[in-house]
Amino acid sequence: MFVVNPRVQGVTEDLINLYQNVGTSTIGHLTDFGFLKGLKPLFRPIRFVGNAVTVRIPHMDSTAVHKALDIVEPGDVLVIDMSGDIDRSCFGGMVSYAAHVKKVAGVIVSGCINDVDEIKEIKLPVFSFGVSPLTTRILGIEGEINTTISVCGVSINPGDLIVADNDGVFVIHPNAARKYGEIAIEKQQREPETKMKIDTGISLASISKANRFFSSN
Repeated sequence: MFVVNPRVQGVTEDLINLYQNVGTSTIGHLTDFGFLKGLKPLFRPIRFVGNAVTVRIPHMDSTAVHKALDIVEPGDVLVIDMSGDIDRSCFGGMVSYAAHVKKVAGVIVSGCINDVDEIKEIKLPVFSFGVSPLTTRILGIEGEINTTISVCGVSINPGDLIVADNDGVFVIHPNAARKYGEIAIEKQQREPETKMKIDTGISLASISKANRFFSSN
């Protein structure tokens, strides 16, 4: 059975602009939730921010991935849940080219990819678990588009905000995203001042107040 739900535009242009300069590691100072741990970028430097279009496929059938490329819009992030299969690739050169033509911001695959030279040539930003020559096929078994999926233990809804950079991938519901983004920007803006203090000889432990956990003896 196939489930195809309408695309969800959960991310506003304002949120996209807010997160353009937010580092995923800065968010990592604020929460433990929403990080897709274990995924690796195909190349660096890499950075994208966008609106999630979700896909879930059984281990061998990538029919829904092909159909999802009819649904994505420019700036979307295609997020693929391979139902626990980390050995097989569902994303190769032709699928990557179609995503590139649709101007997706990036792709996240909870499995492997293939045809890496072709993907690198078109500079399509992709995160995955690795590379494999063993691929999926168009079998018409089942699949879901724009449903809630699970990647690296994180639930991802269609329309969620995806933030990816050299350090990793962060996912958050748009309703909760603004507070983290604003705090992160403020934190990043303070970093030059902190570095200047270190240059003058002030210790990092004093600045961060880590010293308060150590006795004076």
